[in-house]
Amino acid sequence: MRLGRVVVGICLLYYAFMTDSTLAAPAGTAAAPQTKTVSAGSSVDGTTFAIILSLSFCHLLNDMMQSLVPALYPILKENYALSFAQVGFITLAFQFTASMLQPVVGMYTDKRPMPYSLVVGMGFTLVGLLSLSMAHSYPVILLSAAMIGMGSSVFHPEASRMARLAAGGRYGLAQSLFQIGGNMGSACGPLLAAFVVVSQGQHSLAWFSAAALVAMMILFQMGNWYRGRLATGASAGAKKAKKIAAPHGLSKGRVAFAVFILVVLLFSKNVYQASLGSYYTFYLMDKFGLSIQTAQYFLFAFMFGIVVGTLLGGLVGDRVGRIPVIWFSILGALPFALLLPHANLFWTGVLAVGVAIIVASAFAAILVYAQELLPGRVGLVAGIFYGFSFGLGGLGAAGLGKIADWTSITTVYQVTPFLLCLGLLTALLPRLPGEPKNAH
Repeated sequence: MRLGRVVVGICLLYYAFMTDSTLAAPAGTAAAPQTKTVSAGSSVDGTTFAIILSLSFCHLLNDMMQSLVPALYPILKENYALSFAQVGFITLAFQFTASMLQPVVGMYTDKRPMPYSLVVGMGFTLVGLLSLSMAHSYPVILLSAAMIGMGSSVFHPEASRMARLAAGGRYGLAQSLFQIGGNMGSACGPLLAAFVVVSQGQHSLAWFSAAALVAMMILFQMGNWYRGRLATGASAGAKKAKKIAAPHGLSKGRVAFAVFILVVLLFSKNVYQASLGSYYTFYLMDKFGLSIQTAQYFLFAFMFGIVVGTLLGGLVGDRVGRIPVIWFSILGALPFALLLPHANLFWTGVLAVGVAIIVASAFAAILVYAQELLPGRVGLVAGIFYGFSFGLGGLGAAGLGKIADWTSITTVYQVTPFLLCLGLLTALLPRLPGEPKNAH
């Protein structure tokens, strides 16, 4: 009852906020002035800023709920006597729908924008959570995990498009704020799982369905705003962009090659970042003899560094260009990453936070650069870089776990910094109009 009252209270407060602002204004009234073109240097007004923060909050809830699935593995393995291979198939079902389907969803919504698809996607997550909380057989567990992943695959492409539409020209800032929500959700999820799911059991997953309901209420309002922009012709520019030559004038081959380079860069970043996030506590406990609780504090500091880096990368990228941020992010972290395995406990914590800030700063720059390479294909770009590349990063992190089993966790931290050397491929990226020349 108390949780229900909290959910209702949040929804009422949010509805009051939305109706006071111009977010839900009917097309042709208060929303109409927003359809004018905003220069890249202009600031985000109060209305669109509220849209971006609302999307970021829903991103937090979405990724928090997604992160509950792996946290449930120990309970599922014990309750249903699962093998490690069966646990792996749960991950496969979840990752395939959450990561690999995102480009497909993005391609579809690029051609047919769906203002209320985010509500439907969150509905998949809601049903998946409830089903997983009550699952009594392995096939139902697989289906539930796949449905939760499906919710994520529907959410990210259209949410990223809405963030860009509301950016007011400050695309890096908008994508950074949107991504910060996801980072915070991924960081909070394991903590909530530790305090709730692990102690209360599988059925407690149903409690988190309240978060999905809150997100659906907010996303319905977002859909109203998005529909108004579509009705007033705000998306006409995106539709025309598909029919006319892109402003950068690059051939399809050059564009495809540049996108491939960006995927490789994000892969190297994601694998290194995932290796720290997945194995950092084990490394600290193994090398310095820390307790689980103390190691979690270090992990939280690392996660906070990712949030800071994501925000700074978007802000700086809007001012100095995307390629300089990518150079700094990928290669700037290399010296600190090489020093980290040889540092004492204090400097390990400092270096890890520094690496997190620098490496995370690349994400918004890479995503916006890809959107500029493929104008009018925001959904496809979001699907590739939120879904496919993150899925590849997860596979790479799993491979590093095998290396740790064969050797040691310290060996992993000595080898992974060299992944950042793939950042040298930044030199092969073409310079877009208005982008500073690559530093060769």
